[in-house]
Amino acid sequence: MKIGTTHFFVCEVFMTDTTTTVAFPQDRTCPYHPPTGYDPLRAARPLARVTLYDGRRAWLVTGHSAARRLLADQRLSTDRTRDGFPVTAPRLVVPPDRRGAALLGVDDPEHRTQRRMVLPEFTLKRAVALRPEIQRIVDEHLDAMIAQGPPADLVSAFALPVPSMVICALLGVPYADHEFFQEQSRTLLRGPAAADVYRARDRLEEYLGGLIDRKVDEPGTGLLDELVRGPLAEGATDRAELVSLALILLVAGHETTANMISLGTYTLLRHPDRLAELRADPGLLPEAVEELMRTLSIADGLLRLATEDIEIDGQTIRAGEGVVFATSVINRDAAVYPEPDTLDFHRPARHHVAFGFGIHQCLGQNLARAEMEIALGTLIARLPGLRLAAPAEEIPFKPGDTIQGMLELPVAW
Repeated sequence: MKIGTTHFFVCEVFMTDTTTTVAFPQDRTCPYHPPTGYDPLRAARPLARVTLYDGRRAWLVTGHSAARRLLADQRLSTDRTRDGFPVTAPRLVVPPDRRGAALLGVDDPEHRTQRRMVLPEFTLKRAVALRPEIQRIVDEHLDAMIAQGPPADLVSAFALPVPSMVICALLGVPYADHEFFQEQSRTLLRGPAAADVYRARDRLEEYLGGLIDRKVDEPGTGLLDELVRGPLAEGATDRAELVSLALILLVAGHETTANMISLGTYTLLRHPDRLAELRADPGLLPEAVEELMRTLSIADGLLRLATEDIEIDGQTIRAGEGVVFATSVINRDAAVYPEPDTLDFHRPARHHVAFGFGIHQCLGQNLARAEMEIALGTLIARLPGLRLAAPAEEIPFKPGDTIQGMLELPVAW
């Protein structure tokens, strides 16, 4: 189904005495809360039935316990090239002549092999070792923003370039090319049309393929250089797989964290008591980051396909049926998080599913946490007068069919 330029599918929520139809995904009316239209889903845990934009039906997971069990169940596939795989918009369909995305779009054993190749660069130990470099990058961009003076767009001046520079340094991608790959990444994630998405992917693959070819002759010190010297040279991977790995690491490595920094900052500015609490006790930063990730749930709508029948909580998901995880609803399950709509830095929130769960849990979560803690902590410490430079209701944010975040964030101090 299509309304204007918004693609969505419809949820049929079965409750005790009534049937309510809910569109999913919907645009948020407040950037840090799920759409109000999802309220019936919160009363229909742990599962509902959905109809996709093309008329196919699928399951919607809304309960926290069921979500963690199903995300860890390898009978659910992430391979978007499988017949019947659920997608939320035509631009997300993978054509038959294209391979699935590395890591996110493949199952074991291929997924396990790919993950093992890159895992050493994304451990907690490695994230800790990168903290001084992350701090340098954060300070450098804040220095420039402060020197330019208020007002400033926090997205373009800080939230986007910080994770872009970090992931470039880690991978060995020239940051001088950031305008090109950021533009292609935006198109890859938001379209608007399938042809735009395919062209953006082709351009990124061509760029990364050329970069890898140069690294064969002139190796450097980044992760891609290590993969060229190791698995590629040894025949454990091929050029096409390495390009696909590089693409997903580059795009996911800056887009998600940039959205979390911008939307996290907006959320704190809209909750002055929580912001004051954090300024008074910077030791709360790790807990604050977890609570923000739970509350914001920027990657809303994880997709899977059942390869076998699965019995769960009195329901049977049949082989060949699609399964969609509404993370913004799952992370506000009142059975797990009392007063789930309240921003509370003292609750144990680390078992949220904002990073997913199971074998496909976000590879970069340790790096993302470090970047969030350093970026937000430094921002609020150095700019005690930080405030919105426009009315909150006039600041644009992203539509519901992509990763959630701010399109821009005008601030002053």
